[in-house]
Amino acid sequence: MEQIVTIKSIIKQTHDVNSYRCEKPANYNFVPGQATEVSINKEGWKDEKRPFTFTSLHSDEYLEFTIKRYSDHPGVTNELHQLKEGDELIIGDVWGAIEYKGPGYFIAGGAGITPFISIFRQLEKDNQLDGNTLFFSNKTDRDIILENEFNSMLGKNVVHVITHDSHTKYHAGYIDEAFIHQHIGDFDKNFYLCGPPKMMEDMQEILRKSGISPEAVVFEK
Repeated sequence: MEQIVTIKSIIKQTHDVNSYRCEKPANYNFVPGQATEVSINKEGWKDEKRPFTFTSLHSDEYLEFTIKRYSDHPGVTNELHQLKEGDELIIGDVWGAIEYKGPGYFIAGGAGITPFISIFRQLEKDNQLDGNTLFFSNKTDRDIILENEFNSMLGKNVVHVITHDSHTKYHAGYIDEAFIHQHIGDFDKNFYLCGPPKMMEDMQEILRKSGISPEAVVFEK
């Protein structure tokens, strides 16, 4: 069932990422990692639905979506970044297959971090961050979503990987097979994946070759 919600605040996270905090309808429930279809309540945009993950917690009094703008074409994300407080979104029912199943390794590329934001925030709230590691790949340092929050939350258990800037203060390179075998100490843990399609294909193949059980790999199918 679709519902209209008003944007209460917009938080600039990076040069091309905003968080939108909206009204939360009564009895609207979700599990960290889940998503919904979102469109803009404006003529010409109401039927342009796109999937976005909740980055707030179930216990928050608002719904939050953290969304990257793709300005190379006049699509929904570009239009979202023109919105202001008081504008409205249309949201649908909750869905999604990414859900926390226990300690493990989270591997994210760019905006693929969004399903993991509410998972890590919930784990921090519940004092259950121990045993979890985040490998987060971005093109440059300035592209890292919630850089300070993840660094503060996870400390040495977050490894930022930068692919397009050799002068980064973080790890320059790619999350490839050599990286996985260098940085993963326990292949019996869960693996959580979210990122661009090619990255997801590569990661699944690397984990398969490493003997990881398919049941231990969590991703949006």
